[in-house]
Amino acid sequence: MIDSSAFQGKKAVYYTLGCKLNFSETSTFGKLLQEYGVTNAADGERADICLINTCSVTEVADHKCRQAIHRMVRDNPGAFVVVTGCYAQLESETVSKIEGVDLVLGSNEKANLVQRLNDAWLEKSTISSASGFNEHLHAFHSVKTKDIKTFAPSCSRGNRTRYFLKVQDGCNYFCTYCTIPYARGFSRNPTIASLVEQARQAVAEGGKEIVLTGVNIGDFGVTTNERFIDLVKALDKVEGVKRYRISSLEPDLLDDELIEYCARSRAFMPHFHIPLQSGSDDVLKLMHRRYDRTLFAHKIQLIKEKMPDAFIGVDVMVGSRGERPEYFEDCYDFLRSLDITQLHVFPYSERPGTAALSIPYVVAEKEKKLRSKRLLQLSDEKMQAFYAKYIGTKAEVLFEKATVGRAMHGFTKNYIRVELPASLAREEYDNQLITVELGNFNHDKSSLKAIL
Repeated sequence: MIDSSAFQGKKAVYYTLGCKLNFSETSTFGKLLQEYGVTNAADGERADICLINTCSVTEVADHKCRQAIHRMVRDNPGAFVVVTGCYAQLESETVSKIEGVDLVLGSNEKANLVQRLNDAWLEKSTISSASGFNEHLHAFHSVKTKDIKTFAPSCSRGNRTRYFLKVQDGCNYFCTYCTIPYARGFSRNPTIASLVEQARQAVAEGGKEIVLTGVNIGDFGVTTNERFIDLVKALDKVEGVKRYRISSLEPDLLDDELIEYCARSRAFMPHFHIPLQSGSDDVLKLMHRRYDRTLFAHKIQLIKEKMPDAFIGVDVMVGSRGERPEYFEDCYDFLRSLDITQLHVFPYSERPGTAALSIPYVVAEKEKKLRSKRLLQLSDEKMQAFYAKYIGTKAEVLFEKATVGRAMHGFTKNYIRVELPASLAREEYDNQLITVELGNFNHDKSSLKAIL
């Protein structure tokens, strides 16, 4: 039972680290609390509730999480501080001991975040009243990976134009470098019918674009005996949704049937994000990835054959254990040969408890930075070449709200970022599909200029 009176008039501040899925979940947490009378604290205003949704994909991410918690506690003295997310799951007790933290919720418990917060809030109030001081609880709740069973639904946009629909959580893939299965649990998903209903609700709220998010979304259906392509087909029929984007699909789960359907679909955009991690078959084997580069190259070729204008983003990890110099060069040459648009480059980070730690060859940090720099330069070359092909053409852009006096930005169907100068920006353009001519690059070459 939730005592809504305890939340009435309270102000909250939220901080999210990590992936789009985390941002979607945080937005949903905020929406739920709002239903109980909690409002967002204004900039510089002291909050009564602080929620930090954490990431743990790298050691740097862990460090950023700790910094964010310390900052929240410092800037909001006396606030109730709740921490959730991947770092909270992997290091629940450690996080709970941080000064000022009241409640830590692991991946299984965050599905009942409001109830957990309500119970802990009342407990803290009782203890503080008895002692006369603001006593922090330092409580934590988490279960082992095998016992993470809950699925916390999420379809929210927060401050964004696009909605993020969570279609799946967890992962069964246990790659040697990765802690995500331990932090998120095994793969699980809701039904297609429930997701279709959430998409319809997004339309009712004015949503035009929905991004499908999850940890390993191509694995959709393992708990409901459904298929990802069946979900795609069902969502494509939802009236009012103008655009869908698929956030990330493992190469071995991106089947040819799905590519061919997206090419002729009503609303799925020519935009794919595919994690490769390495273009060296030797390194892929060390990572325990479930494909080789021949399969990956086939997927890229088929996408471009069916959708010549498709934007293709690719995740690449550099400096992983076992990545000898010749393996990196092999990877670099392979990536250069592919008709892809952008590289998301991640330096390898040692994660406690992962199988990668048993691989003997270690890449020095300085070498990791050099390899990252080369791949980022390659990414810039490919991205700018892709954008340049569309200068002078017309495209439909979904614009996003901008601060008054600042340029507006939006994306074309194939994910080209477009900039509308502040002098031409209008509030009524927010969340609107507008056909523009694509002009030249902006000052930092991150966008093409819109010509109305």
